[in-house]
Parts: sequence; C-alpha cells; structure tokens
Amino acid sequence: MLTTDNSKAWMKNFANKIDEQKDELSRIDSIVGDGDHGNNMSRGMHEVIEQLEIQDPQNITEVFKVTAMSIMNKVGGASGALYGTAFLEMARASRESEELVHMLQSSVDKLQKRGKAKLGDKTMLDTWIPVTEAIKEDNLDLDTIHLAVDRTKEIRASKGRSSYIGDRSIGYPDLGALSSSYLFESLLETNGIL
Repeated sequence: MLTTDNSKAWMKNFANKIDEQKDELSRIDSIVGDGDHGNNMSRGMHEVIEQLEIQDPQNITEVFKVTAMSIMNKVGGASGALYGTAFLEMARASRESEELVHMLQSSVDKLQKRGKAKLGDKTMLDTWIPVTEAIKEDNLDLDTIHLAVDRTKEIRASKGRSSYIGDRSIGYPDLGALSSSYLFESLLETNGIL
C-alpha cells in the first residue's frame, strides 16, 4: 500500500539508482542523443530529494507534486517535461484514489495523449505500460521490467531526438524506458508498496 512515507522512500531509492547509473545513461545518450540524460536526471532527482526534505509533504499528492515540480525545474528537454507530466498526473490522480495502479494508469494515459506515443514507439511508455499492466495482475518483477527495456533495443526510434538517427537507434534501449526501469526497480525495492 502506498503511503506518504514509502512514497518518499521510493523517490529516494530512485534518486540513488539514477546516481548509480547516470554515467551509463549518458554514455548511451551520447550515441543516440545529446549525451546528457544521465546527468540531467541525476540533477533533477537531487532536487527532488532536497525539496522533499525542505517541504516535508504530508500526503501522497504533495509528494508527487513536489517530485514533478522539482524535475520540471531541473531536467531539461523532453525528459523533464515527460517525467514532470507523469508525476504531476500521479499527484492529481491520487486525489481520486491512492491505489498505485490508478495513479500509474492515469500517468500512462496522460503521457500517451501528450506525447502522441503508444507501446512500441520506443519511448518511456514501453516501460510504463507493461509495468502498469503487471501491477494490475499483481505480478510485477524484475524480469518484466528488464524485458520491457530490452524490447526497445530492436525498435527504430520514431519519437524524440533518437528518431533523427533512424536505423542507428536500433540496438540501443530507449533512454526514457531505461531510466523508467530504475523507477520501477526502486518501486520493487521499497518495502510495503507492492
């Protein structure tokens, strides 16, 4: 069950995982994009943790609102806008239901509408959609997350900066799908949520 405390812990775990993987994220991005995804996400998640400490949100809605605004303020480009959108929608949806699957599905719907993307377009949705479906079935595990990311390696990018390099994007994971995998790995590792 999602609570204020474990949602904060989830964001802290995500920040730690991004820090651990930021060099690899930026290495891949230097091949398929502009090379700054890891550093951008790390900067954004450091801001999230700092603002969670400063603002000390007292409910789930506020945790995800602080997360969204921190990311939008610190992470440039599409990643900041899309992660910000996802967490802002989680905050909004939490007012209707504090069920995690409801919040994630609302974010998926909003991301699809905003980015005009669907499953198989080599975007972060290629992780968010299968993860959300797995949570609905109560069977999310690391294999589901890793398989979702691996599938993006075989797709030619049609959205975002990677689409500019065409077939050269094949063989590399989508960076949004990969960084999202760390979000959901962190979810699995945070006690009491699932």
